[in-house]
Amino acid sequence: MENERNQRRFESVYSKKVRAGKRRTYFFDVRRTKGDDFYLTLTESTRRFNGEGYERHKIFLYKEDFNRFVSSLEEVVNYIKTELMPDYDYDEYTRRHEEWEAKRAEEAENEANSDSSTSNDKDEEEIEEEDDMSW
Repeated sequence: MENERNQRRFESVYSKKVRAGKRRTYFFDVRRTKGDDFYLTLTESTRRFNGEGYERHKIFLYKEDFNRFVSSLEEVVNYIKTELMPDYDYDEYTRRHEEWEAKRAEEAENEANSDSSTSNDKDEEEIEEEDDMSW
């Protein structure tokens, strides 16, 4: 019973994953407290250079801090965009990600339409490599 309650406490109610290059991924997870309240965990997961596992950093964000956190985040991002780097093309990476997603979808469609059985013989590492965006 206790183990079941702990499992429920740590389970994610909602999750959003944001890929940020080949080595870095961000996770936004809504989790439930013992008192049926909710909080957000922000996790940065970075693949180690030696290829052995991941390094993770977490931030726990509670409802009483949501508004100040979002407001401050917007303020500092806008400061960088307008004051420090106003000429930078901030949509560049969005376009590149969309192109990568389109290419990946096209390759998956071509593979599905292919009668070649050799495409199904990929090992796990190759599949993981394809799953990362190439910048």
